Amino acid sequence: MPAMNEPKLISGNANKPLANSIARRMSMHRGMSVGLVDARVERFNDQEIFVEVYENVRGEDMFIIQSTSRPANDNLMELLIISDALRRSSAGRITAVIPYFGYARQDRRTKARTPISAKLVANLIAEAGIERVLTMDLHAAQIQGFFDVPVDNLYAAPIFALDIKHHFKGQMDDIMVVSPDVGGVARARELAKRIHAPLSIVDKRREKPGEVAEMTVIGNVEGKKCIIVDDMCDTAGTLCKAAEVLMEHGATEVHSYITHGVMSGPAVERVRNSVMKSLVITDSIEPTEAVKSCPNIRIVPTAPMFAQAILNIWNGTSVSSLFEDETLVPIYEGMYSTT
Repeated sequence: MPAMNEPKLISGNANKPLANSIARRMSMHRGMSVGLVDARVERFNDQEIFVEVYENVRGEDMFIIQSTSRPANDNLMELLIISDALRRSSAGRITAVIPYFGYARQDRRTKARTPISAKLVANLIAEAGIERVLTMDLHAAQIQGFFDVPVDNLYAAPIFALDIKHHFKGQMDDIMVVSPDVGGVARARELAKRIHAPLSIVDKRREKPGEVAEMTVIGNVEGKKCIIVDDMCDTAGTLCKAAEVLMEHGATEVHSYITHGVMSGPAVERVRNSVMKSLVITDSIEPTEAVKSCPNIRIVPTAPMFAQAILNIWNGTSVSSLFEDETLVPIYEGMYSTT
């Protein structure tokens, strides 16, 4: 598909710092200033959301940057209403850039008389006039099939692989990648393959949601630097317990690489007091001050990858090329070296 007019970015209130970072990165790539479209996204006294776009967007290729993180319902409604405002202003094409896709955990019926909320949200997004979705590390890959519009699902694994090779240079033979549950094995295997490391699994059994009754380590982690890989960290209870179990089984260190730092309730305090040496998350969800000040939490940027993906979509070129080191290393400007 030939490129339309210059890509234009607009942001809701979910993660303004990430939106500004993406705009700065695109400015560097384009050699011209790329800013956020001037708009206001506000609330009436009864908390109804109101959007007004101050610039002409007729025929423009629009990208709405908006994670549907906490407060999930408010941020989702902002996304839908921004899209409606753009559609009614005759925007040429509307793409939703959703770094963290909320409601993704409700992707199937786990018991009788429960909803599949991820499918409902997908329907709402398409009905609002959004023609394409760009996201990162969906909780379940099959959610892409819930949409009747194209979905580009980026992966944090390539960024994590670069980060691990950089921070564990000379120690790669001691690394063991660990999936914190059986359901996350495919994600952990992908990272393990990228860094040529063995794979282990922590099998957990829940008595009820949010509570872990028993954990079993599958694989020999003795003498290994264990790296737990998952797509999200909510209250961090499972993560910290898994780290303890790995240390009990002879691991020398435990680190975690998690894409989406939801970090609800006691999460930050749990991580601060845990046996984990470090927790690495991305900025797909805007980190709180508590997260940023926690000494063993580190945040890696996603703006370079999202900026390049937006430009590739605008140009009609491959997005999957961003999964390779040869493409990623240059856009991360030497932040990571694989040599």
